[in-house]
Amino acid sequence: MAEHSTFRLDGRPIPFAPGQTIMDAALAAGAYIPHLCHHPEFAPHGSCRVCVVCADGREVSACTAPAAKDMEVESQSESIRALRVSILQMLFVEGNHVCPACEKSGACQLQAVAYDCGMLEPHFTHFFPRRAVDASHPDVILDYNRCILCELCVRASRDQDGKRVFAISGRGIGSRLIVDSPTGRLGDSRFAITDKAAHVCPVGAILPRRGGYRVPIGERLYDRAPISRVGDVAANEEA
Repeated sequence: MAEHSTFRLDGRPIPFAPGQTIMDAALAAGAYIPHLCHHPEFAPHGSCRVCVVCADGREVSACTAPAAKDMEVESQSESIRALRVSILQMLFVEGNHVCPACEKSGACQLQAVAYDCGMLEPHFTHFFPRRAVDASHPDVILDYNRCILCELCVRASRDQDGKRVFAISGRGIGSRLIVDSPTGRLGDSRFAITDKAAHVCPVGAILPRRGGYRVPIGERLYDRAPISRVGDVAANEEA
């Protein structure tokens, strides 16, 4: 039997197959690297940067960087953890995330990753942007306040649903999620509750109607176990 190539993640040998990224190999070996925009069903994107690691002295996104033989990867060093916390702090202040009053509390990947990384306060000044809530669709509510621009809905709608309902418009701090419809409203698009894009949001930006709080807060996915033990599970377990 051929010997597997390996790299070392925080001192632990991780086997990998040709073409695998650091993230894919780590998750396959049961080693958790914090992430938000990564999804095993979609091509790597590297938009959230939460999965930053130091690979042979260079900071890279674990979800896009290919694994290499004998590579030394640090995911839990003090400097990497501090950088990851800063990224999470910026994500929280750039939107309107009010965890205690949010329907996704306990089932939100952003919240769970923040807890796992030890991010317990925002640090930066809140932007408090004025963002709309689109309730035009009969089956789904689109809350722009919670969008973190991970583009999971964009990729799902394009690559699996074949509809291209969502896109990102603008650049930098002006970037925003938009809907491809004559009015710009979700209810006037081809979006359906059965679409893959309806169930991949890691936060509470895309919320199915008539299904809120079926699992009480305190008993939800990440209430029962931290995300590092739960693994890469769809955040919307209540869909």
